[in-house]
Amino acid sequence: MTLKKSLIIWLGLLFAGIHPAMSQVISRDQLAGQVNAIQTAVPFLTITPDSRAGGMGDVGVATTPDINSQHWNVAKYAFIKGSGGVALSYSPWLRNLVNDINLAYLAGYYRIDKLQTVSMSLRYFSLGDITFTDDWGNLTRYFNPNEFAVDAGYARAFSEKVSAGLAFRFIYSNLTGGTGAGGSDTKPGISFAADVSTYYHSDISLGDKSGNAAFGVNISNIGTKMAYTPNQEPDFIPINLRVGGRMGINLDKFNTINVSADLNKLLVPTPPIYDSTGNTIIAGRDPNVSVPIGMLHSFYDAPGGFKEEMHEITYSVGVEYWYNKLLAIRGGYFHEHETKGNRKYFSMGLGLRLNVFAVDFSYLIPVYQNNPLAGTLRFTLLFDFDSFKKQNKKKKA
Repeated sequence: MTLKKSLIIWLGLLFAGIHPAMSQVISRDQLAGQVNAIQTAVPFLTITPDSRAGGMGDVGVATTPDINSQHWNVAKYAFIKGSGGVALSYSPWLRNLVNDINLAYLAGYYRIDKLQTVSMSLRYFSLGDITFTDDWGNLTRYFNPNEFAVDAGYARAFSEKVSAGLAFRFIYSNLTGGTGAGGSDTKPGISFAADVSTYYHSDISLGDKSGNAAFGVNISNIGTKMAYTPNQEPDFIPINLRVGGRMGINLDKFNTINVSADLNKLLVPTPPIYDSTGNTIIAGRDPNVSVPIGMLHSFYDAPGGFKEEMHEITYSVGVEYWYNKLLAIRGGYFHEHETKGNRKYFSMGLGLRLNVFAVDFSYLIPVYQNNPLAGTLRFTLLFDFDSFKKQNKKKKA
């Protein structure tokens, strides 16, 4: 074999993330077929918090703006119809496994003027009661691990079709309550993060029907790593890229239907493959890098190469039907590759708009039996400031 040919093969294996010594043992296709899920700190940040998106297969980056846009795309607030509003969501989580894990979400927005909107949200995740024991199995204490994230956002419209948004987030995770682990003291994990997003929408015509099309992008949780012990290598938080689109059609004066789709990819390192000693990486890249480098590497660091990178993309598709802007019927599907978590489920939901408030409900139906997500329920209560104003005017009149 010539020196030039050897060099080409070496470089090809290097960029594919495979050490030459590994090439004859296992192929990239075999690596891509192995279970290699990405692990991050505070995964509760990726859980869909509201019922509307939950009923549509977890889509939201380009859906029509609503009060819960803070999680999906802050930029959408610039085009929301209203002066302000507040929404409260609640979801009993993993009820097939335990009965005391819950997720609560509070979101709101306020319009400053025609172009600018500010927003906020508070996400609280309770992991239920945990029993701590010593090395001999003796009870030492009970503790309720909990995590929360509070953030503030700003959205601005730059034209009648384009807007951008920015959100800043504080994340707190207390999983041990200071209880020692492995001979080391523990502490709550703390991180600071930001979201950057954009949103585009435009009126369209489909034959004799009017409609609307939209496109959105959101890079969320761009933030510092998190650690729970002083000597622990800090972990990435779930930095995520979400891209999606929507098409809406006004069937007639009373009936509207929207079809939306999202693509998601975590912008954090993929776990590499180590040798038998656990010290030398033989496929993939070193995950202990800075946040900017980790985000960049996330597009080409998978041990299985391009095929495994594609497996890391999750897909969501959702449909929403509105009757007279009062009743909504929703459905959707979420797909994650079996080597990256294997979450595959359908969802359905209902929405009802009343005089001064609205109610949303969603229900999750997994593809496979014995799934811990089976039967997940979400409830959302929404209050619109404009509705209150109109109601008060009617009373005074």
